[in-house]
Amino acid sequence: MARQTRSDDWGFPRWRPYGAKGREAVRVRLCDREGCGEPGDRPAPKAPNSPERWMFCEAHAAEYNKNWNYFAGLSAEEAAKRAAEEEAGASAFRKSAHYEWAGPGDGTRSRDEMRALSALDLDPDVDFAAIKAAYRRLAKEYHPDRRQGDQEAAVKFQTVQAAYDLLRRAEERKTGAKL
Repeated sequence: MARQTRSDDWGFPRWRPYGAKGREAVRVRLCDREGCGEPGDRPAPKAPNSPERWMFCEAHAAEYNKNWNYFAGLSAEEAAKRAAEEEAGASAFRKSAHYEWAGPGDGTRSRDEMRALSALDLDPDVDFAAIKAAYRRLAKEYHPDRRQGDQEAAVKFQTVQAAYDLLRRAEERKTGAKL
């Protein structure tokens, strides 16, 4: 009998699984909870200070951990000390919170739009009516006719003008209407 050299995927690479070299079975560890057939990919300690682990699915890992108290067996002073030590290790994260690296969170505004909003002293999630009101207020405040000879006010007025133009064009692109 001749050895089969052709595969039965008809030569379409997209029908093959990505990264699979062969057709061997893959070993999957099942959840250690009795009667569960889900993959057990979340480790949980069997006992304190023990290297042995249970392997649970997501639902059973949540059930296993729901009554777990991190501060069990500690006095109030020891618990406060441990909490302070944990927070000290995370201080860099807290310090970076004011940068708002993630922007508005939903990806609707570009980095330039976010800078324009900060130039107008606005939050990332404001609507265009609030943008227009802030622009008019700041334009009146820093207008060169109102503050003649003040170079800082002239620079601020140009910044506010450029920020509003950028946000207006972005809103026109979004809505498709001329504002």
